Amino acid sequence: MADSISPGGSGDGGRPATDDTDGWLTRVLFRLAGLLVLTSSLAVGVLWYGWQTAMDISVRLPEDGLVYEVRPGTSFRAVIQDLARRGIVSHPFYLRLEGRYSGDAARIKAGEYLLKPGLSHRQLLDELVRGEVIQHTLTLVEGWTFQEMMTAVAGHDKLHTRLPALDPDTVMAALGRPGEHPEGRFLPETYHFPKGTTDVAFLAQAHRSMERALAEEWAQRQPDLPYETPYEALIMASIVEKETGRAGERGEVAGVFVRRLRRGMRLQTDPTVIYGMGVDFDGNLRRVDLRTDTPYNTYTRHGLPPTPIAMPGRAAIHAALHPAAGEALYFVSRGDGTHHFSTTLREHQNAVNKYQRGGRSP
Repeated sequence: MADSISPGGSGDGGRPATDDTDGWLTRVLFRLAGLLVLTSSLAVGVLWYGWQTAMDISVRLPEDGLVYEVRPGTSFRAVIQDLARRGIVSHPFYLRLEGRYSGDAARIKAGEYLLKPGLSHRQLLDELVRGEVIQHTLTLVEGWTFQEMMTAVAGHDKLHTRLPALDPDTVMAALGRPGEHPEGRFLPETYHFPKGTTDVAFLAQAHRSMERALAEEWAQRQPDLPYETPYEALIMASIVEKETGRAGERGEVAGVFVRRLRRGMRLQTDPTVIYGMGVDFDGNLRRVDLRTDTPYNTYTRHGLPPTPIAMPGRAAIHAALHPAAGEALYFVSRGDGTHHFSTTLREHQNAVNKYQRGGRSP
């Protein structure tokens, strides 16, 4: 009788024929999955290493650096593309990746940047995020008039001009001060600002600085001064500013004018006359000019002129509010930048003969 396999006998008759195939397939899939994970991990590691290495590589810059401007509204991608096109950035892919991963891509700031040699890709991105843009300067000079200041502002190539004209009413209205006389309202000092700052923003800062300085000085003024308001002190400060540029004389000059005001004497100061003449002043002040009445002629009118005649610096404001004690009521220029102060009219006339007429009588 031939051999036979019974259902309950020994051998493989009790298992399905597909078991070995399923086990083999499972093992293959696990191995492929492991290989895939290993390959992916290796790829990620290579990417990470390349990314971090690239971010520490220096960008390519000239020896003296490069001024680079990010214009308002420019996207992070556009900036990186432009830097790559110029040959500055050698790893734009990794730089974009860093920006997206860190969130810095949405935080870069517009402006001018001075990129210095040795800057890494990572440091470049940090600079764009911090917004440490180039600061330009404009110095408003003590003693400048409003028109001189506006000419300097309009002529600065890094300020964005919004004001259509130098008209005082237009300027003050743009600053939210319609009807305010502009003379003397801006503090002369050096201001720093980024490219693209508007002339309105610049002037607003100078205006605020003067308001702050005048308020601080007024709060610390000497008692019993002949000013009813800080504005009157500002007017006096502008006269002091125009009369002397010597730090040691400001208090003495202010003292002379304060004593004259207290005694009801006219101030008789040439700079106010010159200011009142406007464009008619040709550089030579004549006797007829001193006799020609204007609101600013302190030879023909008592008291202070109606407005400041220039921008006084903080030192002049301080002097106007802290006049030097003494008896002098007159002073005359020695011709070397200093002045001779006199108590009596006779002494003053002798000083005028000596310093301005060469010893000759009038």
